[in-house]
Amino acid sequence: MSAPVFATLGCRLNAYESEAMKTLSAGHDNLVVVNTCAVTAEAVRKAKQEIRKLRREHPDATLVVTGCAAQTEPETFAEMSEVTRVLGNAEKLAPATWAELKGDTPRVQVDDIMAVTRAAAPVIDGFGRHRAYVQVQNGCDHRCTFCIIPFGRGNSRSVPADQVVDQIARLVGKGFNEVVLTGVDLTSWGADLDGAPRLGDLVMAILRRVPDLPRLRISSIDSIEADPRLMEAIATEPRLMPHLHLSLQHGDTLILKRMKRRHSRDDAIRFCQEARALRPGIAFGADIIAGFPTETEAQFENSLRLVEDCGLTFLHVFPYSRRPGTPAARMPQVAGPAIRERAARLRAAGEAALARHLANEVGTTHRILMERPRMGRTERFTEVAFATDQPEGRIVTAVITGHDGTHLQA
Repeated sequence: MSAPVFATLGCRLNAYESEAMKTLSAGHDNLVVVNTCAVTAEAVRKAKQEIRKLRREHPDATLVVTGCAAQTEPETFAEMSEVTRVLGNAEKLAPATWAELKGDTPRVQVDDIMAVTRAAAPVIDGFGRHRAYVQVQNGCDHRCTFCIIPFGRGNSRSVPADQVVDQIARLVGKGFNEVVLTGVDLTSWGADLDGAPRLGDLVMAILRRVPDLPRLRISSIDSIEADPRLMEAIATEPRLMPHLHLSLQHGDTLILKRMKRRHSRDDAIRFCQEARALRPGIAFGADIIAGFPTETEAQFENSLRLVEDCGLTFLHVFPYSRRPGTPAARMPQVAGPAIRERAARLRAAGEAALARHLANEVGTTHRILMERPRMGRTERFTEVAFATDQPEGRIVTAVITGHDGTHLQA
């Protein structure tokens, strides 16, 4: 084995950081890195499964485990005979960690993530040739009762606007036609910076100071924290893509309170109505949890109705997963079969919503960013399949001729 092998589990932020680690670990031979996720118990199980598989495939490699699961439960991975090193989320982005990897260093290097006060802001060249991701924020100051992620990522910290703008300008100079802003809690960006700017200020600064950037996209937001400047950008900036992924989590106000969320059902619906009035045709994705502790059938049906009430198009459905150490783990739990059945119903509602969206797009014209020779995405992040090869990384204009239930066709 020559070049390091990376296995990345979980979110886009993890994928971004794996790209940064590839640069940091350059020069190391016979290296395997598993970047883990801790969002559910299933994610941790998959990480352990991946570690065992990679050790079988690379019996003599230095096998490093890092990421959120390594941060929250380092002992779990330190106990695995397959593992050579366990690195925390801060340590994995420190150049010194990789410079000293094969030296006389502790097998487990996981410090207190809550003590980290500055965003690492690693610089990468994007994924492939079509779309670049820029990390502008890390960590989370909120403590939702179901969520382990703040203990894996630490408190919220922001990358200063000048650094973000410089990195995006560099990526545009390399030919990227779309940049996605990413973070753990994007709408908290700026709270720890001088003057406490908001995410909308950052978006406006990027669009103003990088005029050659064709497309700017926001990865995920907490709708209750959307600031007036962000709403202004949605209304007035055509280069800000008309697609938002919302951290809604549930459609029942009492369950949202038990989750320690900061919005109600009515708040979620109101935000979607306002954003759609400002930007007709905007598409929404959303995270929704099925089977949260104490959830009744009637409360679940409020989540089910939220798909239509908010006009959601892309659903990420999570069956509730009990995470020891979180307040929700001590609440009365919903039976496993009921959780799975409700998650299946939510997914079916999501599939029906996507089918309606696809049908409505037939006959329209879109500017499509090509991710592969025959696959791209519209401004609303809908996948489009082409019958003939298109230039990868380019934005092409095409008429939508049909759909197959999951993709548009052009």
